[in-house]
Order: sequence, then C-alpha cells, then structure tokens
Amino acid sequence: MRIVVQVKLTPEAGQAAALSATLRTVNEAANWVSGVAFERDVPREYELRKHTYAELKERGLGAQAAQHVIKKTRDAYTTLKANIRAGNLGKPGSKRRARAESKPVAFRPNAAHPYDDRCLSWQYDAQTVSIWTTAGRLKNVRFACSPSALKMLREHRKGESDLVERDGVFYLIAVCDVPEAPLNEEPAGFVGVDLGIVNIATTSTGYRAAGRGLNRHRARQLALRKKLQAKGTKSAKRLLKKRSRKEARHTANVNHIISKTIVTAAERTDSGIALEDLTGIRSRVRLRKDQRTSLHSWSFHQLAAFIEYKARRAGVPLVYVDPAYTSQQCSECGHVDRKNRVDQATFACRSCGTVMHADDNASHNIGRKGETVWTAGRESRAPATP
Repeated sequence: MRIVVQVKLTPEAGQAAALSATLRTVNEAANWVSGVAFERDVPREYELRKHTYAELKERGLGAQAAQHVIKKTRDAYTTLKANIRAGNLGKPGSKRRARAESKPVAFRPNAAHPYDDRCLSWQYDAQTVSIWTTAGRLKNVRFACSPSALKMLREHRKGESDLVERDGVFYLIAVCDVPEAPLNEEPAGFVGVDLGIVNIATTSTGYRAAGRGLNRHRARQLALRKKLQAKGTKSAKRLLKKRSRKEARHTANVNHIISKTIVTAAERTDSGIALEDLTGIRSRVRLRKDQRTSLHSWSFHQLAAFIEYKARRAGVPLVYVDPAYTSQQCSECGHVDRKNRVDQATFACRSCGTVMHADDNASHNIGRKGETVWTAGRESRAPATP
C-alpha cells in the first residue's frame, strides 16, 4: 500500500529563492501547456509532447522537468474529465460545469511539482536533499521530520516526490510503498463503529469519541472567519489566508487519533471492523439551514479512510455495511420501529423495553451486520459438485 510522508525543507535564503522561482517557472509553463491542450483538444500525452516539448526546452527547463510539466498537465485534464463524468461539477448545462469546460485548467504559481529520482536525491543520514531548480542543482538542502517519518522514508520511499510551497514554507511530499500485514482470516468478531456529528465515533466495545471539542473548534473558526471577512482590511485578509487550513489540520489530527484507537483495539482483540457505508448521505439528508454547516463539515469520509488504511497496515479485516435501520433496530431483540429512537442520545425499544445510548445500540447493530457481510463474502458461490 502507498502512504505519503511530508517533510519540511529548511533552505537557506538563496536556496529558498531558487525553489520559489522554480515553482513559478514550471507552473507558468504548465499553464502554457494547458492552453495548448485546450485549444488543440490533445487527448494523449504523447501528442501533447510533440506540440510542447521543444518550446519547454527553449524556456530553460531540463528534459525531465519538461516531461513532468507535460504529464502534470495531462493528468489534470484526466482528473477534470473524471470529475465531469462522475457529476462532481454539476449536471450538464449547470453554470459550474460550463465554467469548468469553457477554459483551460489553470495552475497556481506555487502549485505542487513532481520530482523523480533523476531530479531529486535524498541523503537520509545528513537529512539533506539534492534537488533540480532552474538556477541549477541545489545540494545540501536540509529537511526536518519526525524519527518515524525518517525511518519510513529510509525503508519504503519509492517513486516521485512533490515539491510544495505553503505560505512561504517548502515541503516535500514523498510516496512510500509499505507492505501490508497478513490479513486475519478468522476474526473473533467485528467491532461496529457508528459515525456521527455529536459523537464522532462510537464502537460496540464501549469507546466513544465525543465531538464536543471538535464542534466547538469549528464554531470558533467560523465566527472568526465571519469577523475577518466583515472587516475586509488587508491585514484581515492576510490573517484569513494564514488560518485557512487550520481547521482542516485540527480535524485531520483528531481523526488520526480516533482511527488509531479503533484499529489498535481491534488488532488487540483479533477482531475485524465494521463501518457504515455513508456514500451520498449529504445529498440524501434534508436539514434546516442552521444544521447544514454541521453536516457539510462532517469529515466522516476522512475518518473512514484513516481507519481503512490503518486496518490494512495492521492486517485487520474491514467491511462496509448498509446503515439502513441501524439506529431504529433494537440490538437485543431485533425489533425495528422509528419510535424506538426517542431522541438523539436515547434508544428505548417498544418491544422488549431495552434502554441504552442510541449510538451504542447502533454500533452493536453495525458489528452484527459486519459479521454477516464477512461470512457471506467468504462463502463459496460455486455450484455444488454432483
């Protein structure tokens, strides 16, 4: 499986200027290549190379850098077409889709640029890199990362790395090919995980990750954004830009902690993990206007992705189940009734009288469904031998 590792570059002043100039140059070139691809409707990378490679060389780009610019542009158009086919940019005729189809793909001046092993080499012991720039090869550019990240790079780094500039700070994002642990083919059971907004995750083993802190953080960030946007001064806009990714980083950190706790517990008990398949929930659910912000900032997909890749690394089986009626069905007697869900936190079965926390009840139902899905997936579908 592939995992990305991010390291922070700490270049000297001259090195930083060269890196910044390089990113501006390659992204200006990518915008020009994008215009050619749009005007000529070039469907393949090879044809696009014939139209642009010579000009890129004349602009001062090296052979590998020119190839990466062309490939990066072609990949951007492939992604655009995939999003259009999937309906992510709206239905045919919508303004958003028409706007995306009516102009070339544009790259920001500090957008990421890929480097392969010919343009970038790592010296792990010295924690430095040697990297190509338009001003020549820069050697002994220092980088900083955690000991675990350095070990990951040393043992598993493979393929390309992206150079990124964020708020004047440079990062290298490297791809690591990490082997997966052997899958536990005979789990002792399945830990059901109920995902929510009030409680981010509740498991059938009794673990509950409350969402109070995260929701308060989001509310504070929203209130601050409103104040800064209303102020409208240059300093306010500068602060807005500086804080733009703070909420996303905080949310990702919370999700990493929760996912690690869930996977570690499942690994320790030789259990599998059952998650709800919540695909399309935002389009299915209808909420009041004051509730929409909470729904659309709910990062259930990120949390599920973190749990999934951590489970694969640990060899823990993971299945997705249909979430239908998991909050209305009694985990003790199986009775299904909408009235069983008294309120957000309380479940009271109308048939057997069982009373428990609603999220605990749902997690038990999800765990039971997970066992059913796992068993059904392992059963042979071949016809019996006569």
